Order: sequence, then structure tokens, then C-alpha cells
Amino acid sequence: MVLRSHSGVSFRFDPGALCLELLTTGGPGAFRTFEVLHAPADLVAWAERSRLTPTPALEVTEQDVAYARRVRDALFRVVVARICGGLPEFGVEGGGREDLDVLNEAAAHPPLVPAIVGDGERRVWAGVAAGAQLVSSVARDAVELLTGPYAERVRMCSGERCYLVYVDTSRPGRRRWCSMEHCGNRHKVRALRARRAEEEQ
Repeated sequence: MVLRSHSGVSFRFDPGALCLELLTTGGPGAFRTFEVLHAPADLVAWAERSRLTPTPALEVTEQDVAYARRVRDALFRVVVARICGGLPEFGVEGGGREDLDVLNEAAAHPPLVPAIVGDGERRVWAGVAAGAQLVSSVARDAVELLTGPYAERVRMCSGERCYLVYVDTSRPGRRRWCSMEHCGNRHKVRALRARRAEEEQ
């Protein structure tokens, strides 16, 4: 997916999991400033940008949008608590039983249903799905991620003032940045400037 930084620069970001893609839409505490899920069309637009293939046909209500935000915020707190114990300075603490209950409740709802059509080789999503089905699929993905083999590889970008979360699926497991073209490049530029400054002294 393509994101825009606070400086207005666009860059590609692959969080590595559907559930972590939802975290780019805002969050609890100070991250509410970045909220993009305001109306049903916003949740539909997110689904279109997500890794869901093909894009599901959706009927989303205002209630679905509020529910998606609730589940996202719970997931945000759970993930951040696991990575760094929370971000109290941003009003992001928790990640305990109540947040896990929210995720489990969402995962218990019927998810998006895949189907094979045409020549028997093309995949679609069956029918027109409700927003709750989309949220359920996201919650189920979160359960799989947080209990699966990559659970210990869920990380936060090492960039300054960057709190994007991703799962490191690289073979060596050494990913540090949300994107090499964004935070990775900024780090390289700063390091180069620091070396040149030292050489000039």
C-alpha cells in the first residue's frame, strides 16, 4: 500500500499481514489524529487498497465503521504492548484481556467467504459481504499472526517518530524499517551527514 508521511512524501509500505494494514488507518490515543475511517466509503476504500484479492463487494454501515475502529484500536494496543510494553506518552496502554476479548469476539463472527467460479480456477468472495464479515476476516488474521510462527517478528519501525507496525517475513529477520525508501533512506542520509561532519572536524 502507498502511504503519505507527515512531510507529504509518498512511499510504499508492506506491513506483511492484513490485520496490520488496518493499523495504518488510525489508532487510539494520540493516533486518533490520523483517523481515516469516518464513513462507510472509507472502510470500503481501505478494503480496496488492502491485500484482499480480489476486492470483496461490501455493504458497510456506520455501525460497521465504528466496529472496525474498535477492533483496530484493540489490535493496536495488543500489538504495541507486545512490542514495547505500550506508548503511554501517546495515550496507548492496555493490550490485556479486554482487548483480546474484542479481537476474539470479532473473529467469532462469520468472515468473508471464498468461492470458485467460472472455469473452476478463479477465486471470488461469495455474495455481497457485510462490514462485520470484513472485520472478522481481519480479526482472524490477527489471531493467526499473533499465535503463529511470525508472532515474535511483529515489530515497530526504528525510524524517528515512525510508529508503523509490520511483521518481518524476511529470511534473515533483520528488517528495521517500515520502508527502505522512506525511514531506511532517511537513516542512511542522517548517518552519511554525521560521518561527513566528523571528517570535517
